[in-house]
Amino acid sequence: MITFYPGPSKIYPQVAQYLQDAYAEGILSVNHRSLECMDITRGAIEILHQKLHIPRDYRIYFISSATEAWEIIAQSLTIRQSVHFFNGAFGKKWAEYTEKIVPEVQKITFDLETLPDLATLEPFSDVVCITQNETSNGTQIVDLQPFRQAFSEALIAVDVTSSFGGITLDWVQADLWFASVQKCLGLPAGMGIMIVSPKALERALQINDRKFYNSLLFIDENFQQFQTHYTPNVLGIYLLNKVLSNISDISIISERIKQQSIDWYSFFENSPYNAGTVLVKNKTVRSDTVLAIQGTTEEIDNIKNKTKAKGITIGNGYGIWKNTTYRVANFPAIEENEIKALQSILKDSK
Repeated sequence: MITFYPGPSKIYPQVAQYLQDAYAEGILSVNHRSLECMDITRGAIEILHQKLHIPRDYRIYFISSATEAWEIIAQSLTIRQSVHFFNGAFGKKWAEYTEKIVPEVQKITFDLETLPDLATLEPFSDVVCITQNETSNGTQIVDLQPFRQAFSEALIAVDVTSSFGGITLDWVQADLWFASVQKCLGLPAGMGIMIVSPKALERALQINDRKFYNSLLFIDENFQQFQTHYTPNVLGIYLLNKVLSNISDISIISERIKQQSIDWYSFFENSPYNAGTVLVKNKTVRSDTVLAIQGTTEEIDNIKNKTKAKGITIGNGYGIWKNTTYRVANFPAIEENEIKALQSILKDSK
């Protein structure tokens, strides 16, 4: 089975051997408070700093999922209000969940083909929430510096679930970053990663939230000993360590992913195939890692049936685009021959 589903997506083929190694080394039964487990956690954190160029003063935590980060940010880092910028389903879900916890949530939507207009907004100093890569519609916000400039006193929180490990990110332009491992990191689902700046930790101390098991201060206290706040996905941490140790630096991966995205968009724009058209017309806001391709309901169903018959899975549409788009993941674990196989079917999609 070849999969281009945008999450959970294809895992690196080396994971099969790493799973056997984990079993042989007794990792699946290791005590999560043991020195051995602490060494695995320390190694995974270190390799994330190295391979993804995460600043040394930014803390890295392992949590259950990216969506758990919504709760942590709302409980431990928001004083009273958060502002959410979004143009798709996942950014909207983040805002709606935050409304269950935070007294005031401001939702600022923007068009699929544009970026948010920050010039007319009042200064704000609590938490600004941004979905950097909107998986539901294949858009992204490349430059976060305007948000940092417009909200210099606020904490900037960024969802990078569909781009983390696939493209280079300018870490200092935000204070909170979170993702899950089942996309660009090429790992099985079941673990999230949260990256926190010194400024965010200062805010956490100011709020002093200690009411919940996943309160950020409780998480941080445990991670200072390379332990987790609850029994962790030890296998997930082990596999993360192994995979990152044996793949290229993010600068090399990002260059390849960006070139592949250019080639993919060119395929759909310049080829006379009945494989659909790119949903997003503005090239400057198109995602590098998830492509959304539109067509009629009949065309989309035809393409999905043809790819499935050939043993290839593509992503369904999502949200308001559920029936009129399909999505193609452009993640690092996907190989060139697999891309060619999918393109060959799409060329014959009439």
